[in-house]
Amino acid sequence: MLELRAVTAGYDQRAPVVRDFSLTVEPGEAVGLLGPSGCGKSTLARVAALLHRPDSGTLLLDGEPVRHWRHRAPREQRTAFGVVFQQPRLAADPRLRLAHLIAEPLHATGRRSEVPDRVTELAATVGLTPDLLTRRPHEVSDGQLQRACLARALVLRPRWLICDEMTAMLDASTGAALVAAVETYRSTTGAGLLAVGHDRTLLNRWCGRTVHWEALQPPRAPEASQGPSVR
Repeated sequence: MLELRAVTAGYDQRAPVVRDFSLTVEPGEAVGLLGPSGCGKSTLARVAALLHRPDSGTLLLDGEPVRHWRHRAPREQRTAFGVVFQQPRLAADPRLRLAHLIAEPLHATGRRSEVPDRVTELAATVGLTPDLLTRRPHEVSDGQLQRACLARALVLRPRWLICDEMTAMLDASTGAALVAAVETYRSTTGAGLLAVGHDRTLLNRWCGRTVHWEALQPPRAPEASQGPSVR
């Protein structure tokens, strides 16, 4: 189980964008997190994927509290997550050909022998033809690059997928193809999914349960009156 308990997070402790947030995702479950742009849901997604340390609260993975984030987290925890971000061009090294982009996690974890088979397999899964694998990000469309980013997220066979506005920059047919690829992976592996977005229709169709950001955020206390200013 992936469980967030009373998580508060942001980039300035004096003004957190996530306040006292709690959410659970069961293995094999698809949970949608619906909220408007700029509300803090992407920050929450980064916390859930061990990419951003919260200011307070607890993240539990299979009942065990997570104590370290990013590269300090144990490898077995880091590699349990596959993450797809909204903007593929910000998430991809522009110097890498798509085949190398997909294989990045395998190289990083010392599993180079798996590269040829896994890259070929996942390219087919996400709809990338062999000729596209030899191209760099600037030589492909946003949709083709996002396909490669999804393949990269799946390459280590993660137990948890975090999709942060994965389809927001894509046309409808490409977005539907990537959602279908995620669902095929989830149904065959039992992976859990947290899909973050602002498209209510998409999340309701994609996920078994959709939670609303406003419902999980406690109301903010009214600011105290400062009284008249003195000059």
